[in-house]
Amino acid sequence: MSAARPLTTLRTLAVIAALPLLLTACGYGSNSTDDGKQTPAAAAGAKKLSADEVKIGYFPNLTHATALVGVQEGLFQKELGGTTIKASTFNAGPSEIEALNAGSIDIGWIGPSPSINGYTKSNGKNLRIIGGSASGGVKLVVNPKKIKSLKDVKGKKIATPQLGNTQDVGFLNWIADQGWKVDADSGKGDVSVVRTDNKITPDAYKSGSIDGAWVPEPTASKLVAEGAKVLLDESTLWPDKKFVITNIIVSQKFLKEHPDVVEAVLRGSVKTNAWINANPDEAKASANKALEKLSGKALPSDVIDPAWQSIQFTDDPLASTLNTEAEHAVKAGLLEKPDLKGIYDLTLLNKVLKADGKSEVDDAGLGAE
Repeated sequence: MSAARPLTTLRTLAVIAALPLLLTACGYGSNSTDDGKQTPAAAAGAKKLSADEVKIGYFPNLTHATALVGVQEGLFQKELGGTTIKASTFNAGPSEIEALNAGSIDIGWIGPSPSINGYTKSNGKNLRIIGGSASGGVKLVVNPKKIKSLKDVKGKKIATPQLGNTQDVGFLNWIADQGWKVDADSGKGDVSVVRTDNKITPDAYKSGSIDGAWVPEPTASKLVAEGAKVLLDESTLWPDKKFVITNIIVSQKFLKEHPDVVEAVLRGSVKTNAWINANPDEAKASANKALEKLSGKALPSDVIDPAWQSIQFTDDPLASTLNTEAEHAVKAGLLEKPDLKGIYDLTLLNKVLKADGKSEVDDAGLGAE
């Protein structure tokens, strides 16, 4: 397997303090926080599975709403019976991968770039992607006084969350498709790519230090609430307007030792996604309630409403799009060509889907042997 260069280089990894209001989709930097307040207790007398508890991790973010809602509504706990959930929240892909490697979490909701990076850096030995969770929720939003069309982006200052993160790779690939040149590391070139943490991007926009941003929800809708306009929804660049923004990973050790627990979590995820899609308004309110518990503040309607509409919740990990995102990172010079064979193990997910009368999903040839 070829060695991979980290998608986010060490010299650009800012150590960001854990911030309760940080709502990034694939942001980087920060420690985990115990989410015990949100986690329901196991039912008294319920039968335990092969593990006493399962430790799950996710971001306090709308693109991780499967986890937010599934925990909030007790849908995971119902499937786990007497096996308890210990939930932790993260504001950073690398810190969640570190937690998985250290055994601090067993299963996590996370974006494609840290999944790829974590897998390749461990030579394929630490994680598997076992399911999908969300698609979409990424937009190019701009100052309409400075940028009126896509061609006007040239010469402007556009923020992305961090060097090498999922949105940064997406924007660099889009820039290349326009025939423009940008040095990936410095962000300098025909467009100035300004790596800016999502928590301060709205203030940077208001101050005029950036002209727009290629960012996930709800940051994009926060900027729109400040007067920005959506110039491009990234989903329009993908086949069927679908691309992975959040998937589910598990440590290979936990998967081998406790497949029954992993299967129960996947059943909870499938049932949660079905409930979200059947009850979008109620699910949105549930996710916002969970965010309020975690951050102390709910998202206002002018932010959460458009943000929620742009995210699709899906059990399909959209494996072909993860492979494409890896190719984009290679093209941008941020990643050596990785060997992703084995990154997926969709056996248990497909078992759950089949039992539920749903179509099985494909690993795009990247499944474990």
